Amino acid sequence: MQLHDLWVALCLVLVLEGMGPFISPGGWRGMMAQLSQADDRVIRILGLVLMLLGTFLLYVIA
Repeated sequence: MQLHDLWVALCLVLVLEGMGPFISPGGWRGMMAQLSQADDRVIRILGLVLMLLGTFLLYVIA
């Protein structure tokens, strides 16, 4: 059952990630262009913040 839940979670991530380019392709392209110009340190910090936020929210709702 746990492996099934992992696959469900990964599928939901794909759905959520796909919403941005589907709803606003121009905005998504602009955001990606800005992000590609960012320093590696900024991108790593952003990734860390997103991981911590996701972990915290998972802890709160589970």
